[in-house]
Amino acid sequence: MEVRDLGEVRLIERLAALVRQEGRHPPLPEALVAPLLVGIGDDAAAWRGSPLVQVCTTDTLVEGVHYRSAYASPWEIGWKGMAVNLSDIAAMGAVPQYALVTLGLPPETPVAWVEELYRGMLAALGRYGGSIVGGDIVRSPLPFITVAMTGVTDMPLLLRSAARPGEVIAVTGPLGGSAGGLRLLERPLPLPEEVSRALREAHLLPRPRVWEGRVLAGEGVRCAMDISDGLVADLGKLCAASGVAARVEVQRVPLHPALLAAFPEEAEALALGGGEDYELLFTGPLPLVERLLPLFPGAAIIGEVVEGPPADVRVYGPSGEEVKVATPGWDHLRT
Repeated sequence: MEVRDLGEVRLIERLAALVRQEGRHPPLPEALVAPLLVGIGDDAAAWRGSPLVQVCTTDTLVEGVHYRSAYASPWEIGWKGMAVNLSDIAAMGAVPQYALVTLGLPPETPVAWVEELYRGMLAALGRYGGSIVGGDIVRSPLPFITVAMTGVTDMPLLLRSAARPGEVIAVTGPLGGSAGGLRLLERPLPLPEEVSRALREAHLLPRPRVWEGRVLAGEGVRCAMDISDGLVADLGKLCAASGVAARVEVQRVPLHPALLAAFPEEAEALALGGGEDYELLFTGPLPLVERLLPLFPGAAIIGEVVEGPPADVRVYGPSGEEVKVATPGWDHLRT
């Protein structure tokens, strides 16, 4: 059966039933609950406001740009489509709450494909929190998924604009795994199964750092963002927002173990510019960051915030030589 056999209304009815039946998520702390008044199935979702800070983000995955059905299952595409939004909520130090999902579908799309896509999204929400409360379906020559997500927090927000000279720069975990996974999916290599699986999962099944974001906000960190477009590119955005510069020591950047096993000569470059790792990049006073690092396996201090031209990010090698980054990161309109 294809989606044109059902039509928009019946497909929405099926997906709404799927959300009601399988949409399980960890309960929010009582103090963070903004009660849902109207959920999926009406013209809009509605929830009662509160004095808490509400945050909202949106992201889109397009076939052939962000994923390829040739090597990603609909479940994996759904997981990633939701995870990238969860990561934005995490980067603010908030907890995920409500999601609106817009699907662009060719009429010949199998209904089973759409249902598996939803199951992947619901699985991500089931692990990290949040609920699907509505959305839209449109006809499109290429499949795409757009998620708009809200979150809520009772703590100071983590902001890109809060870095200060003298603070250290850190990441919550190893980098480069997603870029290595993409390279492997596009050009398969004879590697041990555990290495191939780890890289594939790093790219297709990112793990948004929701808990880590809450810990950072609760412990006094004020500056953070998620690494979606590449370490150097995203650090440049953070520095631009804060009006500062940054210096990174390349030997301190943690590398994904499977990346080192598969691409030892390219691991460093992929970690600096590969993107889609969805670890959190954050800054703070050295004593605070040193106290937090043991909480996050694989986390590391990688450099320092300095005075200088905003967005000036320089990477240095072990002997103090400047390292040129061949691919500084992803740009949707230029890459």
